[in-house]
Amino acid sequence: MTRPSRLARYGFADDGVRASDLLGSSGLRLWDAESQAPRDPEAAELLTSLSRAADPNLALRQLHRLVEAAGRAAARGNGGRVTGPGGEISTNEATDELIGALAQDAGLRRRLVAVLGASSALGDHLVANPDDWRVLATGKTGLPPNAEGHLEVQGDEPSVPELRRAYRISLLRIAAADLTGGRGLEPTMAALSRLADETLSAAYAIAVAGLTAGAAEPSLAVVAMGKCGGNELNYVSDVDVIFVADSDEDLNAGTVVAARIIEICGMVAWPVDAALRPEGSRGPLVRTLASHQAYYRRWARTWEFQALLKARPAAGDLDLGRRWIDDLAPLVWHAAERPEAVADVRDMRRKIIENVPPGLVDREIKRGPGGLRDIEFAVQLLQLVHGRVDETLRAPGTIPALRALVAGGYVGRDDGETLLRGYRFLRGVEHRLQLQQLRRTHTVPDDPDGLRWLAAALGYTAMPGRDAVEAFRSDWVGHAAQVRRLHVKLLYQPLLEAVARVPAEALRMTTESAGRRLEVLGFADPAGALRHLQALTGGVTRTSAIQRTLLPMLLQEFADAPEPDRGLLNYRHVSDKLGSTPWYLRLLRDGGPVARRLARVLSLSRYATDLLTRDPEALRLLADDAELQPRSRESLLDGFAAAADRYADDPVKAIAAVRARRRRELFRLACADVLSQAGELAPAHPLDVNAIGIALSDVTDATLTAALSVARRAHPGPDGLRFAIIGMGRLGGYEMSYPSDADVLFVYEPPAGVPENESSAAARVIAEELRRALTAPAPDPELGIDADLRPEGRQGPLVRSLAAYQQYYARWSRVWEAQALLRARFVGGDAELGDRFEELADKIRYPEGGLTREQVVEIRRIKARVEVERLPRNADPQTHTKLGRGGLSDVEWAVQLLQLRHAYAVPGLRRTRTLEALDAAVKAKLIDKVDAAAMTAGWTLAAQVRNALTLVRGRPTDQLPRHGVELAGTVQLLGGGDPGEFVDRYLRLTRRSRAAMERVLES
Repeated sequence: MTRPSRLARYGFADDGVRASDLLGSSGLRLWDAESQAPRDPEAAELLTSLSRAADPNLALRQLHRLVEAAGRAAARGNGGRVTGPGGEISTNEATDELIGALAQDAGLRRRLVAVLGASSALGDHLVANPDDWRVLATGKTGLPPNAEGHLEVQGDEPSVPELRRAYRISLLRIAAADLTGGRGLEPTMAALSRLADETLSAAYAIAVAGLTAGAAEPSLAVVAMGKCGGNELNYVSDVDVIFVADSDEDLNAGTVVAARIIEICGMVAWPVDAALRPEGSRGPLVRTLASHQAYYRRWARTWEFQALLKARPAAGDLDLGRRWIDDLAPLVWHAAERPEAVADVRDMRRKIIENVPPGLVDREIKRGPGGLRDIEFAVQLLQLVHGRVDETLRAPGTIPALRALVAGGYVGRDDGETLLRGYRFLRGVEHRLQLQQLRRTHTVPDDPDGLRWLAAALGYTAMPGRDAVEAFRSDWVGHAAQVRRLHVKLLYQPLLEAVARVPAEALRMTTESAGRRLEVLGFADPAGALRHLQALTGGVTRTSAIQRTLLPMLLQEFADAPEPDRGLLNYRHVSDKLGSTPWYLRLLRDGGPVARRLARVLSLSRYATDLLTRDPEALRLLADDAELQPRSRESLLDGFAAAADRYADDPVKAIAAVRARRRRELFRLACADVLSQAGELAPAHPLDVNAIGIALSDVTDATLTAALSVARRAHPGPDGLRFAIIGMGRLGGYEMSYPSDADVLFVYEPPAGVPENESSAAARVIAEELRRALTAPAPDPELGIDADLRPEGRQGPLVRSLAAYQQYYARWSRVWEAQALLRARFVGGDAELGDRFEELADKIRYPEGGLTREQVVEIRRIKARVEVERLPRNADPQTHTKLGRGGLSDVEWAVQLLQLRHAYAVPGLRRTRTLEALDAAVKAKLIDKVDAAAMTAGWTLAAQVRNALTLVRGRPTDQLPRHGVELAGTVQLLGGGDPGEFVDRYLRLTRRSRAAMERVLES
């Protein structure tokens, strides 16, 4: 083995060639060139320590320089010949003492080598002050040197050079403790902040001592801001301060002292930055207490209050500094109530990222995406919003504040721990980068050597299959991605804006204040509402803490509804059911707009609330806009079939699974409907009444199809029996509303060779089983199965064969049956049989040559009879959405008459959907555009009102009330406005629709 390769095993570069010179007989005398081994066991220990340094080569060079400098200094002190650096090390008592101390004091050896291998700047300090290595020696008690950040200066008025050296010695001790694992991140940041405080105090004393003779010492406070104020200072950072004078008499001398402090600290340690003061660098360096108060009350922007979160008296008149902070505190803790406050903080964060040079944005651990600023801004915004009433959040430091946010339930435990890990990792990287040259930097190097050094300085070592740099990169990318994700989640959660809009007094939730606020908000039973609040927020559990955060905002949302008490009661019921589940309150707090969406749903829709109380897990749908979109017909058919197939051997459980699936889909659609006119709470793609009709029809199709498969498994019938369900009415027209029954026809085709009566009986059993299963009492809205549109109505058989239908329609069908078939379409079962039924229906519903005059008269007669006989007693024909004037039925009859008369010649009219057929009639010039527009508007509004009434009441109704909370809720669901004006608009549009319908029927 060659000479260089033996030393290379210790991690020295250049194959150990340079290292052998530094360690050999003309250098440190730790390496024996002849034996190619350490000279003695003590030398071996020192070499091993050097090999473990972040940069072994740097550590070795620095140690060689230090020993050489110590030897030269001793020689000069003894009157010896002065030599320059870089020559042979002449041993003397100083070099022997240093090498001997390293051999005997393991703690000194570990600390000194760690500093020399991580920081060339601190190594330069030691070379310039070769006696300062002693400050890292282990004490007589066996304890390491004090690294709490205290300055050790002689006398009350040290010189600037003495202060500089004292600062460097204290910094040296802090770095040594940090690098050797003697303390964690938080004690290191606290020590650096304490060192900054004492340096500012020493600079203050020097500045005051330098005032002109006879000048009185001013009452001046030096308030630490930023990282120093938060006790989280790093190694090299501007120290942000604000200077506060007590009165006008202190301004002149105070300004002199402040300027001198900035000058001294710049020479001793770091720049002092006073740009956070009012008006920034354009404003006066020192202001009085009263001037500060006036500025912050009138002119300060949100970011200035955000900066005050970290304000802390650091030097000078500490009592004055505390008074300044106490006076401004009320302004800080009401800043979030400004309408623009939350947006201001978000905009500031965006601007910071935009100002990072493009080439550095991916390597910036402070300002870049996923960096320290992301954590700090998220924490500070949460502090501004929630700290108004929760004083535990008013900690100046990021880590204490984040812990308080987790403890108070404002941030989830997992999210909080992820942010803490990310913060510690990024600050650790920042500290190592800055220690290297004692230079302000937050940029990860991109050169291979720099990355290797950084990984080693952070303690990464090579692992099987992955080197240290890859391990560092993997952790860095992982932490940055998690930090960015949580930053977006916390900083942009709509809950923040909603809570910020609630006055601080309303957030306190004491019994007295809550009672008064409930009355102001319009609760009809404040005492009952207060009992609900006490039940939800009582105790000291984390659940209660989160509820105390949510409820003031939710009360505001409930108050916007016609019945605030009902919204709170419904919320109490949902919370009672879900309060013990680990995800419920976490979802409300962290799930984007979930909390406010839930409040709107609970306060406006009994229909959706009833569905939610029966299926509380469905609440998760409110978190994702994609979940508030209708499922495709194919996915519904597959999903419902899979639910039924899970219990293939148990028809009862299979139907229960199908109905539960329908319940979930109805809740999805009801919530999407309730939220579609909710402004910022609306899903990305709001649903109109046509989309709701199609979606409800698709859900019904899937329900019927899955129920049919269950019924056929329970009663299979003869082999080869074919069975299909035909949708009629609103189901056939894809115009289902929440209260709609499923109008159907059942058709079968017997297998060859099986007697007709046996096939008919089996088909009837299947149809009856399907109806029984879907209409049996269950915790979901009943789906009525209405087969009254079948031939001969209720007196006719429930199920017919295709041939029987064909025979009946050929011989006995009347015009109203042809009209009913206009909406017939295949829904489920045997698709080929369904297609053949539609072909049969086409011959009846699109009669060749259209209608005779007598048939048109008959339709008019039936229409008039329906208006008289089917309108419920005491119903208002002006505002009955289905059978009232200009409502759904009027428009549908008019369109169906056009179809019966002209669809044989105009294929575009062959549509089961009303508005599609109406559009086709306009294109064919069968109806005036103005009349078509009037009917479209009347039909659409009536359909919207019919759905909204069911959502509000929780029960089917077709009657629009003229006043009351149900009218107010309906109007709010449909976009808001004055209820009286809404009724007037409804009457106006339906009156026009009615007139257009009459013109069509009379044409």
